[in-house]
Amino acid sequence: MKNIFLVLLFSCGMSFGQNNIPIDYFSNPLDIDLVLSGNFGEMRANHFHSGLDLKTQQREGLPVYAPADGYVSRINVQHFGYGKALYLLHPNGYTTVYAHLRSFAGDIEKYVKDTQYKKETFEIELFPEKSLIPVKKGDIIAYTGNTGGSGGPHLHFEIRDSSQRPMNPLLFGIEIPDSKEPIVSAIFAYPIGEEAHVNQSQNRTKLRLIKQKDGNYKTENINAFGKIGFGITTYDQQDGASNKNGSYKIETRFNGSEKFEVLFNKFSFSETRYLNRYTDYNYYETNRSMVQKLFREENNPLSIITKEDDNGFITLTDSLQSIYTIEVNDFKGNRMYVSVPIEGKNMEILEPKNIEKTADYIYADHATSITKGKFSIYIPANSLYENTYLDIQATGDVLKFHEDVIPIHSNIIITADISAYTEADKDKLYIGRLNYKGLPEYTSTTRNGDKLTGKTRTFGSYTVATDTDAPIIKPINFSEGKWISNQNFLYLKITDDLSGISSYRATINEKFILMEYDYKKDVLVYNFNDNVNLESENNFKLIVTDNVGNSATFEAKFFRKQP
Repeated sequence: MKNIFLVLLFSCGMSFGQNNIPIDYFSNPLDIDLVLSGNFGEMRANHFHSGLDLKTQQREGLPVYAPADGYVSRINVQHFGYGKALYLLHPNGYTTVYAHLRSFAGDIEKYVKDTQYKKETFEIELFPEKSLIPVKKGDIIAYTGNTGGSGGPHLHFEIRDSSQRPMNPLLFGIEIPDSKEPIVSAIFAYPIGEEAHVNQSQNRTKLRLIKQKDGNYKTENINAFGKIGFGITTYDQQDGASNKNGSYKIETRFNGSEKFEVLFNKFSFSETRYLNRYTDYNYYETNRSMVQKLFREENNPLSIITKEDDNGFITLTDSLQSIYTIEVNDFKGNRMYVSVPIEGKNMEILEPKNIEKTADYIYADHATSITKGKFSIYIPANSLYENTYLDIQATGDVLKFHEDVIPIHSNIIITADISAYTEADKDKLYIGRLNYKGLPEYTSTTRNGDKLTGKTRTFGSYTVATDTDAPIIKPINFSEGKWISNQNFLYLKITDDLSGISSYRATINEKFILMEYDYKKDVLVYNFNDNVNLESENNFKLIVTDNVGNSATFEAKFFRKQP
């Protein structure tokens, strides 16, 4: 009943106002031909992509133009995520978003820099008054970059409705040339329930694809019985790029009748993590390939599912022949068909469902507390999507907390007893998730007396790790006593191999300076155009602190001619 309510809530909210989209209201934010490296709704780790990734010709610094009149409603600067991001609110109620920027333009850049210096922080979130920074259509508002979690120079561009839900920008007339049909690379069948089977197996079954003369596909004939769902691995490509982007619409039919439709027009951020329920998480984590399940399971309220009959499942009886079809569409109407010929046969099951039973069976709708050795685990209700067995074992300082083949929706809390450690050591401890090399990667950790607590949304092995090493600071383009009059920037490399960098603070002649941190390159940068230092002789000081409190200090004197 709760699941039905969530579905109705999302569906009602998402359909409101869908037919009043202003076509051609927004112009292109870049003055180049638009080519995509990522499209709306495509599946990323733990979320759907909320906009268009526009290629910038492998360059940074391209001007970004306001696509319509409006005003700057929000500015967010962070090391990770969107990096430098700008939000414009327009008179029609829509918000446009620009992320991974190298810098802002004109009065916007000055406003941000002034506030960063006033608050003495690089990371900042601002909500200017409506009258503070108005913009006109065609104004330069920023310059493209590669900040935050970006994997290369591009502009992330979004259009959000009045409730801040991201919408597909292509609905607004943003034109992306696309003459290519979607690509289908795999089809899977999923037996559901104790009696169901496909080709005498109760496990996920990959079906052989056979290309037809017309370019479409059919699969091998299958024998199946009972309740069955299907999954698909598919992607789309636009003209001028080889990137594998997401599809726009997928429809399925069973013997000609509609069964299921998924449509990437709009979603809300509150539902985006349910991607892990919509996709085959286990298959992705073991094969690095995304499978969209063309059926709705329990605890999946996604509004992108716009049509469904019996949640998209089909039910097969003995001695009946049937046909299941899948149609994949891109936004331009290019399409690909897949047909699955099925013969209903109740046969002997040769491959029973793989269920690894353990001592710990978790009910998804119940909160659960488990203690193993020095570790305590608290699993809140609805952290998991379905009831499941978990393999949980503790050996000394290491907790094996299942394997990362099951998705976690909301944080699970891991607490370790550290009473056996000396008082001096306790402040240097953290909970780390062991990577493929067996090295601990920092998990956000707090300490309360003899208890160390971390939160996670990823299964795996965890350990109580120690970090007594301070971060390492190395200057890149200057050294003690050097004249650097011809340099426009100061560059330093900062690293911490254990718990990781937590914070930093830099001064010149005891005055705060703004240094931008590029975590992808481990580099701090100061721009001399900020004009903080006004002396010929300058004393630079940088303090870097890691996540358990170890700190390093670097000091150097440099000289610079004054105008």
